[in-house]
Amino acid sequence: MLKLVYPLVSIDMSPESNDPLDFINNNPSGIPPGQQSDLVQLLLYQIIRVKELIKYYDSIPNGAGQLGSSILNELVSEAYTSLVNYDIVLMQKYYDLLLNCD
Repeated sequence: MLKLVYPLVSIDMSPESNDPLDFINNNPSGIPPGQQSDLVQLLLYQIIRVKELIKYYDSIPNGAGQLGSSILNELVSEAYTSLVNYDIVLMQKYYDLLLNCD
């Protein structure tokens, strides 16, 4: 079994390692209240939730939701970038922004 340890991240390369998106796949209603989760999981959940909102804005007739859709698309794109770069400060910022999207 190979185990890599980076600052703030531990990666277990064993075949029985857990899927990092398991909390989404097995619980479509989101993360249950009171369950401990990390910022990455919370941000991923908010990205998925906002992508559903984008579909709603895109479905509004006559392009009336186009502005809202483009703003939310930009937020989701920047949130993904913060995840890829593992920038915790930006991850917290975009989590807070996405949390208040409706």
